[in-house]
Amino acid sequence: MGPLPFTVDQFLQVFAEYNRSIWPAQPVAYALGGMAVWLMVSDKQKANRWINLILGVFWLWMGWIYHITFFTEINTAAYVFGSLFLLQGVVFLMLVWLKDRVVYSFRKDAYGMVGTLFILYGMVIYPLLGYALGHVYPQSPVFGVAPCPTTIFTFGMLLHTKGKVPIWLLIIPVLWSLIGFSAAFRLTIYEDMGLVLAGVVGITMLIIRNRRNKRGYAYSHS
Repeated sequence: MGPLPFTVDQFLQVFAEYNRSIWPAQPVAYALGGMAVWLMVSDKQKANRWINLILGVFWLWMGWIYHITFFTEINTAAYVFGSLFLLQGVVFLMLVWLKDRVVYSFRKDAYGMVGTLFILYGMVIYPLLGYALGHVYPQSPVFGVAPCPTTIFTFGMLLHTKGKVPIWLLIIPVLWSLIGFSAAFRLTIYEDMGLVLAGVVGITMLIIRNRRNKRGYAYSHS
């Protein structure tokens, strides 16, 4: 594991500049995240389309605005990261317009409980833990516009689905859970411990559920 091409101070300074530049995107992101959770719980008609649209917007924003526009200032690998995030965003947007879509639905079983924990971690626990560790806004990742808490949230939402979730939908989030955690750990951003946990536990649980569900993928025709 080689040295990072930037220091902790440089990393936090990028977040400070990023957060100041994009305001008020942060509260808008929280509102969209809350809407996604409400749609998942309420099981409204066309909820799947709106949830995938929200997740797609999150990933496209992080790919282009955070990674490519800001993070590349200190790390050229962010062009690769940004491309992956853009691809993931496009995948979610494809699920908006495809006839068959992944079905989101609030679950009360173990999958749902873990999913809810990940959602709460990404939106609430992550910033509180970061504050306790001295990562104060604007020098801190924010849900919906920063990769790590948003990836955790994404796994939480995907655990609240019916039936199978296609593995290709999980590849990039899992990759980022490993890449992002590795860098964040060396940068002492310890709130990102939840990132690798979400990636490993999330994909493991979804694979197990996929194997147990032999009726096919969780698609809706509504």
